[in-house]
Amino acid sequence: MSSDSEYILETKDLTKEFKGFVAVNDVSLKVRRGAIHALIGPNGAGKTTCFNLLTKFLEPTRGSIHFNGAEITGDKPAQIARRGIIRSFQISAVFPHLTVLENVRIGLQRKLGTSFHFWKSERTLDRLNARALELLEAVDLVSFADTVTVELPYGRKRALEIATTLALDPELMLLDEPTAGMGHEDVGRVVELIRKVAAGRTIMMVEHNLNVVADLSHTITVLARGAILAEGPYAEVSKNPQVLEAYVGTVDPAAAHD
Repeated sequence: MSSDSEYILETKDLTKEFKGFVAVNDVSLKVRRGAIHALIGPNGAGKTTCFNLLTKFLEPTRGSIHFNGAEITGDKPAQIARRGIIRSFQISAVFPHLTVLENVRIGLQRKLGTSFHFWKSERTLDRLNARALELLEAVDLVSFADTVTVELPYGRKRALEIATTLALDPELMLLDEPTAGMGHEDVGRVVELIRKVAAGRTIMMVEHNLNVVADLSHTITVLARGAILAEGPYAEVSKNPQVLEAYVGTVDPAAAHD
C-alpha cells in the first residue's frame, strides 16, 4: 500500500476482545480518500469500540491498521493525531469559560507546539486571530467570536468543536455521533457544515440518524455484533434484508418505515 493509494485508511481483521466477549470481530475496512464513510449499526454493534481502536484509545487484540500506506497499529494516540487523524467531539478542546475565538486559538496553538507556554503574554496569540476567524467563518460562528462558550446553544457548540478540530488541520476526521441530541434545525445546519468541511479531506462518522447518513455518505459500513454485516452506498445497504433484520427485527422492508 502506498500513500497515493485510493484508500486513506485500511484495517485488516481488526479484533477486540474483552475477557472472552468479542466487541469487534475481524473488521476489514477500506476508507476511500476524500469520501464520507459512515459506520452504522444497532446499539452494541461495536461502532464506538472500532473508533477507539482506530485512535488507539484501545489496543486491538489482533489485526492491523494502515493509514496513508503506513502501518499505525503500534502507534500511541498522540502519534495518531500527529499523523492527521483527529477525532472530533471526544478530544477536541472546548473550554466553557473561554470565548469562542479563544477556543479555536487554543487548537491553533497545539499545531504550533506552544499550548503550554503559560508565561507568554496573551498578545503573542493575536497573530493566530486571523486564522481563527477564518475557521469560525467556515462553521458560521464569526458572529459568536466574543461569546463565552458556555452561553452557546447546543448545536453551535458542536459547530465550535468542528472548528477546533479543523484548527489541527486533520487529513482524516472521525466524527462520533455529530448530530446526537440535536433538534431538526441544528441537524440540518451540522449536515451542511460537515458537507462543507469534507472538501479536501476524508470523513468517517458514527451516526444513528439514518437520514443524515443517507444525505451525506458515499459509503456505509453496517456493523452487527462486532462484525461487518453489509457495506456499500445507502441505496444498496438500506434494502439489504440482513440490515433490516438487525435494525428492526424483521425482514419485511415495509416494517422499516413504520
